[in-house]
Amino acid sequence: MVIENAERFGLSQLHQLRGRVGRGAEQSFCILMSKDKLSREGKIRLETMVSTNDGFKIAETDLELRGPGDIAGLQQSGIVDLKIADLTTDQALLQTVRNEVIRILDEDPHLEKGENALLREFLSKKVVGIGWEKIS
Repeated sequence: MVIENAERFGLSQLHQLRGRVGRGAEQSFCILMSKDKLSREGKIRLETMVSTNDGFKIAETDLELRGPGDIAGLQQSGIVDLKIADLTTDQALLQTVRNEVIRILDEDPHLEKGENALLREFLSKKVVGIGWEKIS
């Protein structure tokens, strides 16, 4: 398979295309062609595709390049408004926070306890449009 202008494709697209060759018993190749002058991101994308077949590593690089998008909205790429954590380096911290949120919501699903008032107020302003306003 030859992919012309490979720098114009996203990492997941390139990974999927590359996965279409090599399914038979014979040796196969995927050739990535690009223009001479690559953007920084284009170069990283192509280097990633050349260096690994691991979909998880490719996804991590894509996350680092494009950002995670808007978790509670419609934006598909870009910087998330996290003030403390980084999705690519703080996975353990984020797992701890996730577990704590689950615990709080199990104990107080409508955040009616006084200790959860600030969280309820924040969410009622921030998470409009995905159902939170129904319990506010």
